[in-house]
Amino acid sequence: MAADRVGVLLTGVGKRYDIVSAFAEHAFVVAADPNPLAPAQYAADVRVAPPRIEDPGYVPFLQELVERHDVRAVVPLTDLDIEVLARADLPAFVPPPDVCRDTYDKYAAHELLLRHGLPSPPTVLAGEEPESYPVMVKPRRGSGARSIHPAADREEMEFFTRYIEEEVMVQRLMGGPEFSIDILCDLDGRCLNAIPRTMIESRGGESIKGTVTDDTELIELGRAVGEALPVRGPCTVQAFRDPDAGLGITDV
Repeated sequence: MAADRVGVLLTGVGKRYDIVSAFAEHAFVVAADPNPLAPAQYAADVRVAPPRIEDPGYVPFLQELVERHDVRAVVPLTDLDIEVLARADLPAFVPPPDVCRDTYDKYAAHELLLRHGLPSPPTVLAGEEPESYPVMVKPRRGSGARSIHPAADREEMEFFTRYIEEEVMVQRLMGGPEFSIDILCDLDGRCLNAIPRTMIESRGGESIKGTVTDDTELIELGRAVGEALPVRGPCTVQAFRDPDAGLGITDV
């Protein structure tokens, strides 16, 4: 590794070539992805294919990389391994393990937000009656906008609850514009920046086109989430501004 470049290990790089190349402009980047053909790894200085996350050899593999390349920061580019990293002896920029666990489970995240006095749309588990319709039926765990279905009434809600082959929850269908707030917190959970953006177009649940917006209310919301949980490192807060219900956070 070049002496003047800090070592950074990025996990789950996948197709995020823009992120890896941005890091590579300022750091010595080791890109890890279990798929040896993951395109984003080709923007890195070193590319490796680690064991899969559930493999007991995953963490030791990363620890060896950290030692070999003098890595100062481990940054995951997906939410799949954040709890594993949080529990490992690694310089990982991730929240505490309980925050990782609760934000991966969207119903637990809903309850976590409410405990901190943060706005989350009315949400119930399958088999419970929601406050009103329409609603969204979606998996408690998962990403990439997978298996999310709007339901206009109880009949549709019950159909999608049966149709989705995993544990689901039911949340008020929020109207109005959707926003993502990208936040960055230091290792003590202090929010360093919060940047709201509109979501013009998304693919697989990830925004691919958007516009940064100067919105004081959204900036403050992002800061409040980051410092309440707390967050360590990067995080995205997704929210709607419903014309009737106001701001509601749908994912962290």
